[in-house]
Amino acid sequence: MESTRDIETDGWARFRFGTMALVGLPNAGKSTLMNTLVGEKVAIVTPRPQTTRNRITGILTGDHFQVVFLDTPGINRAGGRMNDLLNRAAMEGLMSADVVILLVDASRYAGRPGLLHKELALIRDRIGNFSSVLIAANKVDRIRDKKNMLPVMEELAGLFPEREIMPVSALTGEGCPFLLDRAVNLLPWGEALYPEDQISTLPMRFMVAEVVREKLFMHTRQEVPYGLAVEIESWDEEENLIRIGALVYVLKNTHKSIVIGKKGRILKEVGIEARKEIESLTGKKVFLETWVKVRPGWTENQGILSSLGLG
Repeated sequence: MESTRDIETDGWARFRFGTMALVGLPNAGKSTLMNTLVGEKVAIVTPRPQTTRNRITGILTGDHFQVVFLDTPGINRAGGRMNDLLNRAAMEGLMSADVVILLVDASRYAGRPGLLHKELALIRDRIGNFSSVLIAANKVDRIRDKKNMLPVMEELAGLFPEREIMPVSALTGEGCPFLLDRAVNLLPWGEALYPEDQISTLPMRFMVAEVVREKLFMHTRQEVPYGLAVEIESWDEEENLIRIGALVYVLKNTHKSIVIGKKGRILKEVGIEARKEIESLTGKKVFLETWVKVRPGWTENQGILSSLGLG
């Protein structure tokens, strides 16, 4: 296959442009991979499933290509309106992409024969009609005995025949340059649409809400994150200062107590960590104020879901 570098036709350099959808089950490492490939933190990353709720875009520009990554929510079988919207966002990203990279958490299936086929059959059916699909067996850094990788690769080959399968670690970067090179070669010829220093199409307010949500996810218990959301209520920007008001939705009063913490400790720590990252994003001093509001059933409320960019 021809390389993406130093391509010329009749004396003119040729350029590739297109979109790549990163798809997979929840917690497969899609956001980590996008951040690694882009070289900057574009999407929030936590150990919690369903951290990504919106279709996040990252942009990478090379000498002879520009790719727009679509980091999609994890495809899942759970019910409920929010999960339906997450699956819809994932499928929309899939349908609009020139290239699909399916991420599989290889560490989850090492030493567990049959589980991979059971869990990935749904995704196999959904990507079956796409011609440009690559399979990334992710998290190989977690597999101590590399002999355990061979059965996983064989099972993937049986489930996705005629698809190229590459072992990678989105966390350490192992195998990622090769994966990127193979994926870029599948892009159509075109012209760059974005400045070479632009790394995302996300509005800054959305990115700020995501930063706050990431810090809350990392500080709260297992049962809280799914029922937690952040909405930017106010944004007052001055020359060297941004005053931001963030509203945190939770499902239950007990969740509110957990998010706030004893004597407000957790919310204070979240605010400090988020403020530092937001200042790095915006290049300005930030005054961040957060409130917590109990909204029972918000995950089924179309109005709130729409205000959060879902659906």
